[in-house]
Amino acid sequence: MDHLSELYQAVILDHNRRPRNFGKLPEANRVATGDNPSCGDHFTVYLRLTDDRIEKVAFDGAGCAISKAAASLMTVSLMGKSVAEAENLFREFHHLVTTGEADEENLSDMAAFAGVSQFPARIKCATLAWHAALNAARGTGDKATTEEPV
Repeated sequence: MDHLSELYQAVILDHNRRPRNFGKLPEANRVATGDNPSCGDHFTVYLRLTDDRIEKVAFDGAGCAISKAAASLMTVSLMGKSVAEAENLFREFHHLVTTGEADEENLSDMAAFAGVSQFPARIKCATLAWHAALNAARGTGDKATTEEPV
């Protein structure tokens, strides 16, 4: 299990240091922000939707290593998904970070966040960009915040 923990830590560190899809997305047609005042995380998520499919997704902003790595992995995971598929992925990710239970048959880099469940305050960090992305995908543009229900 130590080897697996080291691998997961390496995934999080890599996505924090070299976030994928980081920066503004000029062709975005949906945008939403997320704010976690208790940790200082603040992200803007940009989506390019065609019909009901996420063609492109990017994010910018700043935050702790957990929030930045989670946002990076989120963008990779959402590319090409429908809004309904994105909502399902979020439910799976939320289950992972709140319980630590990973789907053994479908392990991906997102499983690196299983350890977040041991640090409840970090769950908000890991899910912030997801909440903003879902607000953007649904077309509400509402600001996601950890200080009130999203």
